[in-house]
Amino acid sequence: MSHNTIAINQRMDRFNGHASVWLFGYGSLIYKADFPFLERRPAHITGWSRRFWQGSHDHRGTETAPGRVVTLVPEPGAVCHGMAYLVTPEEFAHLDHREKNGYLRLATEIGFEDGSSAEGLVYIATHENAAFLGPASERAIARQIAESRGPSGPNSEYLLELARALRELGKDDPHVFEIERHLVELAEH
Repeated sequence: MSHNTIAINQRMDRFNGHASVWLFGYGSLIYKADFPFLERRPAHITGWSRRFWQGSHDHRGTETAPGRVVTLVPEPGAVCHGMAYLVTPEEFAHLDHREKNGYLRLATEIGFEDGSSAEGLVYIATHENAAFLGPASERAIARQIAESRGPSGPNSEYLLELARALRELGKDDPHVFEIERHLVELAEH
């Protein structure tokens, strides 16, 4: 599959005819909502873990020196915390472009803190996309993040903002916080 997933995502018709759709964000969508939304609520999805395994050739890195951003990987019993946005279907043109570097829309059940849930969408970059970098040690990921920057700014900014946003939500993510710890150590040396 190519980097650019816009056309594939435009063919998803699961929510056609809906006045609004819940969108689950687990990376930069937690802290950077550059689109209008009707409602925003802390949320989670189950069966997925957040991992810095996706390459960023278009935002936090370049074609020749990709940065690393998060995607979700299947993990039975795992809970991934983030932010859900209720959006109108018109927003997907912008979101498909924002998430075009390997991310595909997936219908999923989104849980809210009050115990309710709703079907919605999440963008996930699987191992089948051309930008997928896969697993590496948290130290190696931190090193790559420290060295990468792209049109949207330094890759380190993405990591630090995500860690800050998760703390503001009161949610722990050992993978993200361990990479952050290594990044801080690299900056001190």
